[in-house]
Amino acid sequence: MSLPKSLYTLLSHHFSTATKTSTRLPKLSNVPHKYKSEAVERAQKVLTDYLHGTRGFSFPSAEHISKNCRFSLTNIIKRVDFSAPSFSNRIQRFLRYHPINEFEFFFESIGIDYSQVCHFVPPNKYFLSEDGTVLDAACELSAFGFPWNMLGKLYEEELSIFRESSKVLKARLSRFKEYGFGNHSVVGMCLAFPYLLSLEGDLGGDVVALFDDLKGVFVEFDIENSAEANVESWYEVCKKVRVFYDLGGENGKIGEFLGRRKDVFLECPAEVLFQKAKYFCKFGVRKEDVGLLLLQSPEILNLDLETPLISALGLLKHFGLDVKELEAVSEKYPHAMGRNKMANLPHLVRALDLHEWFFTKIKNEHQLLANYVISDLDEDTAKEFSDGLERIQSSSTPIHTLTKLNFLHGIGFGENPLTLLVLARLHGRSSELQKRFDSLLSTGIEFSKLCLMIRTAPKILNQSPESLEAKVKFISEEMKPSLEYLNIFPAFLCFDLENRIKPRYRFYVWLKEKGLYSKSYSIASIIATSEKKFVARAFGIHPAAPKHWFECFSYRKSFNTCLETSLT
Repeated sequence: MSLPKSLYTLLSHHFSTATKTSTRLPKLSNVPHKYKSEAVERAQKVLTDYLHGTRGFSFPSAEHISKNCRFSLTNIIKRVDFSAPSFSNRIQRFLRYHPINEFEFFFESIGIDYSQVCHFVPPNKYFLSEDGTVLDAACELSAFGFPWNMLGKLYEEELSIFRESSKVLKARLSRFKEYGFGNHSVVGMCLAFPYLLSLEGDLGGDVVALFDDLKGVFVEFDIENSAEANVESWYEVCKKVRVFYDLGGENGKIGEFLGRRKDVFLECPAEVLFQKAKYFCKFGVRKEDVGLLLLQSPEILNLDLETPLISALGLLKHFGLDVKELEAVSEKYPHAMGRNKMANLPHLVRALDLHEWFFTKIKNEHQLLANYVISDLDEDTAKEFSDGLERIQSSSTPIHTLTKLNFLHGIGFGENPLTLLVLARLHGRSSELQKRFDSLLSTGIEFSKLCLMIRTAPKILNQSPESLEAKVKFISEEMKPSLEYLNIFPAFLCFDLENRIKPRYRFYVWLKEKGLYSKSYSIASIIATSEKKFVARAFGIHPAAPKHWFECFSYRKSFNTCLETSLT
């Protein structure tokens, strides 16, 4: 059955609106709308003159900066009273008495996202002249043919490039040309593989193999002879080659594979190829296997792996699970049943611990994905989820709750009542929940088992990543059972480490060392029980045990009060 208004429709509308808003320039409330373009153009000209005439920048670099720093420039315009006849003079006067932070303008101009610029601006520095090489390096690269507003790609990935003198950079660029590449192809190669510009001395065998791959691709794709060949076309092809290098492809062999499928890869934009590779890597399989899948079955690049809806049971049945296997999966992983989105498929099958089997099926029969049509929905379950979704939409914070629900779908939870029960116990933004989930994954807990833990004890995800990692470290290094213990007692991660887990566990160890430990008391029962019952239990083990607990282990000091309370 179809929902009255699906979660995915609501979210896509919300985030598409948010995205469009975030890419707009800040509003210029001090400038009438009809003068807005003129105000920006005048400010750009004044900034160019200021950087060139007052600050001594070369004219090309001054112009590059002023034409590519829209947000930083807008911040100046907003601080100057607008008057059409005298606006240029007012901007000049402002710059005379308010020197700008040149790093901010420079980093935005070379293509670093404005929201990230603050992370690159050096502390206690205001003028580019305080950094002896960064501007000179940018000018040298630009003179060679690098688009100024794409230099940020190099800066973000290989900062060391901008620590070199222009003489060194010029020598490196000339060395690449000795291998038979023209300026445009060198620029495309270096933008896709920035580390090339940081290499010193003789080029190693891996780099030569990369050059062989690139030459093979360039020849097969006939870019050299194309009338439209430019930096963008070279860069686009080099990005495609890099996707396969990042997937662990064998040096010197990738060009040959791509050459065999050149029609497909010419039609597929590099960004689409990257997203498809990223999608299949989410299955948790070897990167090399993902690369082989894309090379051997490039038709899969044409599939829509984002928007179609899927049914967990229907998809597994379509891929070959029999009735008994479907029943077993449904019984063990009820939180993953129901409808989900194709974009979440990799994590769905990981949540079911079927990711390797599923990926192998795709690799051997990729048409299975293309032929799938949603079916076998549980109507009663869908209705119950639909009712819950309507309650969320009518709540005071629908978007906040829906994004948290989207997080659960993203890690494999389906559209079912159990998912809504887990959702009700989660606190924090979806981005925070994702960080906490990822931090637990990084400790070595298996994906499917982590989802089962969250199903049993959702409040696990209500804590900071640092707290969760510290608890897993304690159980691994001091308690030393297998992480499998968390499958039995996932609520362990919900208790305070310093005030609950550590003192009680160490008291438990002391009891064992003294021969007082009773096998009827597990670690879970010792940690989970209330303070009153814990003290009473300790008294039952030995009358002197509570005194030792308060004196040597507990963070509480009121022994007599607690003891009297526990014995009444």
